[in-house]
Amino acid sequence: MNAVEIENVHKSFRGHRGKGGMVYAVKGVSLSIPSGGVYGLIGPNGSGKSTIMKMLVGLLSPHEGSCRVFGRPTTDTANRRAIGFLPENPYFYKFLTGEETLRFYGRLCGLGGRALRERVGELLELVGLKDAAGRRLSGYSKGMLQRIGLAQALVQDPQLLVLDEPTAGVDPIGSRIIRDMILELKQRGLTIFLCSHLLEQVQEVCDRVGILYQGCLIAEGTVDELTRDAHTRQVTLRDPSPALLEQMRALAGEAWVSSSPGRLSLESVFISGIRTRAEQDKAGHPCN
Repeated sequence: MNAVEIENVHKSFRGHRGKGGMVYAVKGVSLSIPSGGVYGLIGPNGSGKSTIMKMLVGLLSPHEGSCRVFGRPTTDTANRRAIGFLPENPYFYKFLTGEETLRFYGRLCGLGGRALRERVGELLELVGLKDAAGRRLSGYSKGMLQRIGLAQALVQDPQLLVLDEPTAGVDPIGSRIIRDMILELKQRGLTIFLCSHLLEQVQEVCDRVGILYQGCLIAEGTVDELTRDAHTRQVTLRDPSPALLEQMRALAGEAWVSSSPGRLSLESVFISGIRTRAEQDKAGHPCN
């Protein structure tokens, strides 16, 4: 059984201040998410991504069609424990510490006593905030707030994790930490549904991707299916000699388009540089 089944869903809202007729946010979207997979929904601002996520967690109801989670309608209260949700802009009580925040949400989910203490400790370890557990959230960075938000979404040990722009406003290092946590949760068998405008992030962590535009699902498939170009083929060589390249160019004839050095992503260069500098700092080497 699929974890999520969305069938022919439509959702509209009244125009600004009730004027201008109805605005259609989602138009006939259908998709499914297998259990244990990571599904990414991408699209420009206003394409309907957040609307679909809110319908999935039961905050909104579709005007037409159906949304089901583990075979139950998303409005079924039995789904509350099965779904963890991190909105794009989560609100927290800034006077609480990280540990107090997770205890608060744990109690809302019916946890208490030793089970809650152990769960809070486990989550703080998972999101890398154990050393900041006693610090008030007012002193947390944006990346730390996103990580405590991810921890609160996991506090009741859900089967489905819904993440709306989980790395919004987070620096590349914090983004990498959150990305690694998503991959770890996937390895643990959790089903994850996320939306993001960071295409490289989606490409790295998602099994399937849907592209949403003006409320319509215009493309869907695995990353390989969506990015494959039937008209070109890429060949990667390690340290090819000029003579070998000339031979290949001659054999290819008119099919040869170009040859250029392989490139790393800017993000990978940034992360590598930071890690190298950190190792040099530990070894006592000053900056040049």
